[in-house]
Amino acid sequence: MYQCPTVIERAVTKNGEIQLQRRGSDYEIIFNGTFLMATYNGESEKLLVRLAIEAAESPEAVLIGGLGVGYSLGEALRFASVKRITVVEIEEKIIEWNRTHLSAYSGNALDNPKVKVVNADFIEWMKNSREKFDVICLDIDNGPDWVVMDDNNKLYSDAGIRNILKILNKSGVVSFWSAAKSDTFEQALRKWFYSVSVTEAGNKKGGPDYIYLATNPRT
Repeated sequence: MYQCPTVIERAVTKNGEIQLQRRGSDYEIIFNGTFLMATYNGESEKLLVRLAIEAAESPEAVLIGGLGVGYSLGEALRFASVKRITVVEIEEKIIEWNRTHLSAYSGNALDNPKVKVVNADFIEWMKNSREKFDVICLDIDNGPDWVVMDDNNKLYSDAGIRNILKILNKSGVVSFWSAAKSDTFEQALRKWFYSVSVTEAGNKKGGPDYIYLATNPRT
């Protein structure tokens, strides 16, 4: 039976309008009128992190682009090999909601001493970062072919991938979350990595998501 959502909070940021709503026992985040994420679909976010960490030679330093509802961060903390996690999230409200309404979905991970949260635009932040990471997991927007913020297209371009490689350790691994399959993006990744795989992840509601895993950088 269809359940009408209850709006928990709505806010206007410099990027647009963001809304947290509850539907039954679950939460949804809406951005500029477009569905962005929900707590009932979390397996693909966990897979984004799990595949990357398991593929890395020494996954001690992990970078997560996009906090979401916290599933990816919570999954990263499950691995004892991970020593530090940096999360970059553009929307301050999403960070705030992860400390309150959504905290249980990450196991209160924002309070873990291994975790550092940065409120910034990931695309701009990575250009100036001096840190290096063994694993980079990116859940930015809805993927390469369906963005709700036009500037996020830069992340999936050759220039964006080149900037990612600057903060990736030589034997590092990168994973990308996408709401749709993109053959064009897969081919773009193959220009920069020797090994690229695409994994389909089913959801409880809606169609499947896709995880792009890139290893063995060509640089």
